Amino acid sequence: MKTILYIFIFAIAFYGCKEKDELSKVTTSERQILVNDSSYFIKGICYHPVPKGSDKRDFSNLTEDLKLMTEAGVNTIRVYAPIDDKAVLDEIEAAGIKVVLGFGYNQGGKFDILSGSFIDYINKYKDHEAILMWELGNEYNYHPEWFDGDIKNWYKAMNNAAKLIHDNDSSHPITTAHGELPDSLALALGKNIDVWGMNVYRWDDPSTIFSQWSKVSSKPMYLSEAGGDSYMTIA
Repeated sequence: MKTILYIFIFAIAFYGCKEKDELSKVTTSERQILVNDSSYFIKGICYHPVPKGSDKRDFSNLTEDLKLMTEAGVNTIRVYAPIDDKAVLDEIEAAGIKVVLGFGYNQGGKFDILSGSFIDYINKYKDHEAILMWELGNEYNYHPEWFDGDIKNWYKAMNNAAKLIHDNDSSHPITTAHGELPDSLALALGKNIDVWGMNVYRWDDPSTIFSQWSKVSSKPMYLSEAGGDSYMTIA
C-alpha cells in the first residue's frame, strides 16, 4: 500500500430491482461486474481510517465519513482488512455503499490466508448486503521475500484461496490488488481470480492501463489504487 491513498474513479452504479430480503448477487460477464444482472461501475475510494497519533483503524468517525462519501457520489469503498463488526457493515450498506473487502496473507491468524481463517469470515458475512467482492492480497507481487523468495508461492496460495471462496460463496466475485499490470505468470497461476484489481501509479493519468489490459485478458478489471506516489513529489 502506498504512503497516501488516492481515489479510484469510475462511473455510477445501477442496481436491478430486488425483494427487500433477497441478497444481491454479484457476478461477472465478459468485462463487466454485474449486481443483479445490471452493470455496476465502481466509483470509490480506499478507506482505512486511522486517527492521528494512532496506528489502529477506528470507525468512530464513520457516520461523518459516509456523509462526505455520499455527497461525493462514492458507491464503493475498498478496505485492506476485514471489518468484523456487523454494525459498521450495516451503516455502510444503509448509506448505499458497497465494500471490496481485503484479506492479507499473514495477519497472525486473524482472518488471514495463511491460517485459512479468512474463510470463517466469509461464511460469517457472505450474506451481508454491503459486500461487493472479496479481495486477496495487496500488491504482493512486489514482495517475493514474503514467500520464500518465490512469488509463485503467493500466486498459488491466492488461487487456492479463491477456489475455496468459490466453493463457499457463489454470490460474490474474487479479486486481488496487483501492483501494476499482471504478467503472464500471474495470469496463468491466478485463473480463479474473477476481477483483477491494479494499483497503478502513473501520476494523474492511469488510462494507458486499460488498453494494455485488453491485450492480455478478457476479464473485468478495476483500479484498486491510482494516482501519484508521494515520493514522486520530490522530482
